[in-house]
Amino acid sequence: MTFSTRLKEEMTEYDGDSIEKRAELAAIIRYDAHITKDKITITSENAKIARRIYKNLKEIFNINIKIIVRNQKRFRIKQIYILEIKEKINYILESLNIYQNGHKIKANENYLEVYEEKKAYLKGTFLSTGSVNDPSTSGYHLEFVFSTQTDALFIQKILKSLKFDAKVLKRSNRYMVYMKAAEDISDLIKMFNAINSLFYFEDIRIYRDHKNMVNRLNNCEIANQEKTTSTGLKQLESINFIRQHDLYDLLDDHTKIVLEYREKYPESSYTELAEIISLETDYQIGKSGINHHFIKVKKLIDQYQQNKKD
Repeated sequence: MTFSTRLKEEMTEYDGDSIEKRAELAAIIRYDAHITKDKITITSENAKIARRIYKNLKEIFNINIKIIVRNQKRFRIKQIYILEIKEKINYILESLNIYQNGHKIKANENYLEVYEEKKAYLKGTFLSTGSVNDPSTSGYHLEFVFSTQTDALFIQKILKSLKFDAKVLKRSNRYMVYMKAAEDISDLIKMFNAINSLFYFEDIRIYRDHKNMVNRLNNCEIANQEKTTSTGLKQLESINFIRQHDLYDLLDDHTKIVLEYREKYPESSYTELAEIISLETDYQIGKSGINHHFIKVKKLIDQYQQNKKD
């Protein structure tokens, strides 16, 4: 079972009040039902979702609903659940603000007056058109897929009104509303009252964030080591230059100590070099002191090269 399926099944466990149920049904029928003059047909591959739709329709509209179960043979055998509604069709569609005077109307945020209605509408939308990647197998990605741009923009508007960063993308002849930010996906799962799925998502997220942090620290350590090695090699070249051009005796005793230990420990960092010198000699020095001595060496070399040019 995929993470997306587990999440949807957990979402069906939260009951909600009659207002929430109406908002949820409004989204499911608008985006996932086949509507004709004589019949509303809702198809689902998930038994729990089909059972929830059946229960809510029965409870709110007190209607008879025909249930058809079919086996679909595509790669593997799976059951398809079909709900057929043949009574109170106009009343249901108008009550859920999907049709008015026999014509389909655009979804309107004014019908979703309170937070709970928006939340339930998004819940119904996700149950019918949504999916989310398993965070353990791929990147963070949650999406809703629609047949029209109008529907996609409406859901984006609702998500943004609830402070979610959602974007719209056209894919083939469909429109996708998607979220990539892990925090937004986590907050949406929390809003859907899917606590077990939320804990799973957060556990994976914490693990991945920790792993990324360790990788970044390792990369920084490697970069620092490469920088230290490169610096040490350049300083050895400077020391060789000073010796070859009889400049060594122009240096003070403390600088000579630093150069001597740099030749012994070419791959040590300034901090390590300062600790070694402080332990093995009478000269107590720190990282900045090491740097100061090599600045003096550079100035001596620069002065020598300038005098030679002159």
